[in-house]
Amino acid sequence: MLRSMYSGISGMKNFQTKLDVIGNNIANVNTFGFKKGRVNFKDMISQTVAGASSPSATLGGVNAKQVGLGSTLAAIDTIHTQGSLQTTGRGLDLAISGDGYFVVAPNQAAGTTFENMDKNFTRAGNFYLDTQGNLVNSDGMYLQGYKLDTETGAIVMDGGNRTLGIINIPTNAQSYSISDKGEVQYVDAAGNLTYAGQVIIAKFPNAEGLEKAGSNLFAESNNSGAAQASAPYEDGAGSVVAGALEMSNVDLSEEFTEMIVTQRGFQANTRIITTSDEILQELVNLKR
Repeated sequence: MLRSMYSGISGMKNFQTKLDVIGNNIANVNTFGFKKGRVNFKDMISQTVAGASSPSATLGGVNAKQVGLGSTLAAIDTIHTQGSLQTTGRGLDLAISGDGYFVVAPNQAAGTTFENMDKNFTRAGNFYLDTQGNLVNSDGMYLQGYKLDTETGAIVMDGGNRTLGIINIPTNAQSYSISDKGEVQYVDAAGNLTYAGQVIIAKFPNAEGLEKAGSNLFAESNNSGAAQASAPYEDGAGSVVAGALEMSNVDLSEEFTEMIVTQRGFQANTRIITTSDEILQELVNLKR
């Protein structure tokens, strides 16, 4: 059987995968905090017809003769570039300008450490208040923060470690605000300005190693490294922008261009299979 036919099949499979990724990018063009994907190819093993030879006293060296056997996937990358910020004017809409991720957890994480917390990470900052005044995301996961002294705003320490907790704004609060440092303040029923907590920003040694967990969430992987918790502006973490949301970093013009290139690449590989089939048909028809 002709090797070109199998090379064409491998190319078709790769372009199908690339089209799947492009389709997912376009489907999430308006998803808050979405990070687009990118597909890279690499060539497969090559069959050596004749090996290379070294120069001799009478003849020069000869290069190897190899026939490639198609292509395969090299990587499907997640591109974590900053998306554009869209102003919403809503106080609980938060965006991160710079590096880092919001930390959300399915429980209040009382009495646990950041390392042992059952946590996920997101760039989507559309948060809400539940009936108890806790800040949660659209799935009800609690936004994690540092506990602050209600009067001074200093981070509460426990045995040399920063105390973690959910951020709660009492239901009878007159108003609230969130600073670029992630400090959540509110005016209580008596008219006193009180600190509710400070939003945690998580960074990673290799953010591109994070795994998408669905629902705008990312999860740690073996190659992302452990999350490093800090306050906004600390250790290279970004700042918090209240009243804005980070949009998807998908560029439609780029995706449509890649879709055209992918379609033509798929068509070219189908032509390889068609041509190989015609050659096989000629061979079969040699004996009539």
